[in-house]
Amino acid sequence: MYQLLKQIVTAGIVTERPPLPDQALRQLEQQLPDAILKHIGRALAIRHVDAGSCNGCELEIHACNSPYYNLEALGIKFVASPRHADMLLVTGPVSRNMAVAVKRTYDATPDPKLVVALGDCGCTGGIFGESYASCGRVSNVIPVDVAVPGCPPTPTAIMQGILTAIQGRDRTPVR
Repeated sequence: MYQLLKQIVTAGIVTERPPLPDQALRQLEQQLPDAILKHIGRALAIRHVDAGSCNGCELEIHACNSPYYNLEALGIKFVASPRHADMLLVTGPVSRNMAVAVKRTYDATPDPKLVVALGDCGCTGGIFGESYASCGRVSNVIPVDVAVPGCPPTPTAIMQGILTAIQGRDRTPVR
């Protein structure tokens, strides 16, 4: 036991260095709040729908809510109901069992609505493609405004996809 304690004391604290500031992230942090206020007029409400993913994209979405990326401070919040959402964030290939749920979620989201497909599976069907169990890409089931590729996409890419979707639609502010 003494040897182990001695090794711990001599080694000290060993951790990774914090990441260096990312220029793309800093630009997004400046552009996102302005675009949200310009096109929506209030905080952007996002409803996330997992249509059958491996949860890799979900981990990156959770990373977007970490203190490093801090979506909440940029005027983006996740909501539990599609009736309160401005945007749907759909991950994974749409399984046959989830196709009806994805359509109902899309229909329950008030107009004007945006849809962002995340990950290679959401954009192309990924390794699952279209089969007896999978409808494939999200756009086979509902209209998609922006597709963010990557397996999984980085939080910066997710934020860029959200910005692209917001800027791509001419929306009148809701006040």
